Amino acid sequence: MTRPDKQQPRTIDTFTVRPLDPAVDAERVHGWVTHPKAAFWLMGDASLADVEQEYRSIAAHPHHEAFIGLHDGEPAFLIERYDPTEVELKGLYEAEPGDVGMHFLVAPTDTPVHGFTRAVITAVMAFLFDDPSVRRVVVEPDVTNSAVQALNKAVGFEVLREIAKPEKDALLSACTREQFEAATGGNDR
Repeated sequence: MTRPDKQQPRTIDTFTVRPLDPAVDAERVHGWVTHPKAAFWLMGDASLADVEQEYRSIAAHPHHEAFIGLHDGEPAFLIERYDPTEVELKGLYEAEPGDVGMHFLVAPTDTPVHGFTRAVITAVMAFLFDDPSVRRVVVEPDVTNSAVQALNKAVGFEVLREIAKPEKDALLSACTREQFEAATGGNDR
């Protein structure tokens, strides 16, 4: 997996993506991942120390990265990018050259904006495909997470099959660069 310069913020439309700093971002991210709306993140009972340690581990991992997404300069979402042959899906699917794994979480809000989460996943996919070595994004949402499955479909993912992971039954899904561009009408920037 090619690792773009982790120190430089990246702007995608009105979104900016920067590396997550566990020391700086742990408290904010703790509020996001423990919120009831983040139940599928599986960290509902995590302490602040647990969250900070989790993201320190990710920062130190050679095949896993975390980013904070900002909207108009304000933290608004979380991205995890990983090599699925080494993290999350190792041994659970038939990897292809150029695969990258992804998780994303939109910060909970009391004032939701219609279409915002779809704009976020579109920006996340554009961010991932900005790396020319990425040919396909793979994800493994919980089989019961119909909201994210609908978002995945909207940006071009196709369900490959159900897989059993230790923590959940998941729908292994994939989206090629071409599927993403077709689904978003080429408006991925």
